[in-house]
Amino acid sequence: DHEIFIRTGGEVRFLRVSAVLQRRVAALVLIALGLWLAATIGMLIWQASSSYQQRDVAARAVAVERAEARVATEAERIAAQVRSLGARQDYLEGVIAADFGNDSPPPAPVPPQPATTPATTDRISALRAIGTRQTRLATAMTTAIEARSSRAEAALSAVGIRAGSTANQGGPFIAASRRAIAAPRDPAFQRLAQAVSRMELVEQLILSIPSSLPAEGMNLSSGFGYRHDPFTGAGAMHAGLDFKGAHASPIRAAAAGRIAFVGRQSGYGNTIEVDHGHGIMTRYAHMAGFTARVGQPVTPGQQIGLMGSTGRSTGTHLHFEVRVNGNAVNPRRFLEANPDVLEVQANVSQRVGSRISAR
Repeated sequence: DHEIFIRTGGEVRFLRVSAVLQRRVAALVLIALGLWLAATIGMLIWQASSSYQQRDVAARAVAVERAEARVATEAERIAAQVRSLGARQDYLEGVIAADFGNDSPPPAPVPPQPATTPATTDRISALRAIGTRQTRLATAMTTAIEARSSRAEAALSAVGIRAGSTANQGGPFIAASRRAIAAPRDPAFQRLAQAVSRMELVEQLILSIPSSLPAEGMNLSSGFGYRHDPFTGAGAMHAGLDFKGAHASPIRAAAAGRIAFVGRQSGYGNTIEVDHGHGIMTRYAHMAGFTARVGQPVTPGQQIGLMGSTGRSTGTHLHFEVRVNGNAVNPRRFLEANPDVLEVQANVSQRVGSRISAR
């Protein structure tokens, strides 16, 4: 027990605190402290648990974002591969349909899709396998096209014409109307595009060879080269061939082209000139009349005029010239072309006709 004395205004009092009361107060204080401590510890534990959960959720969110990023990257890779394969396939089909005809090897078939969806890596491997097959097809087509171009170039060499290179080119850009599909940047497809360009150049040149007879038969009255002038008897250069025939008999275009001139020229009389492209031009002189107009496209064997004897002429005949880059060449080497030239020309004409019909 404890006794506490208190003096107030001369009076003395005392307060007695028993041991039981002290123990009760101490017990209450201890209980309060215990409750406070328990609450504090519980709060700390709850805060630690919440922080751990938040870190776990954040870590899981980061992992999910990374996984989604990887999935998106793989999806983009697959989409890019599909776009690339689609562009390559479009180009191959365009070349086959428009340029190569029935001579080309068949396109590589796309394998059927499996019933179950494979893993991403499996899909990428399958797409790469298709790309490899397309590359092999492009290589095979390039080889076949180059072989066909070589045959056409040999036919041109037989008549003394050499196909120019496709390296030295220029001019303003005009979008292609026939096939606007550009070759992919893959080296095999770039080589294929170059081979196709070369083939088209050579085949267009083949079609420009004036190999069709401009008049009925080969009734020549004067050849190409030096001769005695029929009017003066002096030596002169004859720049073409003279074909005899009946008055007003048909004169025909020797090759496909476009009428560049219709009218009268000094010495030639009534004259028609046909531009066949690639620097090749044919001239038909001493005509009695015209059946074609300037700018008109003509096909081989199409009538363009009538045989006559206008200008510096001694009788009814056709004076026929072939000029390459402005220089007169002997037309006989074109009109008497070997069978290989005529066969290649016929094949090219057939393919071009089929291509035009397909449009």
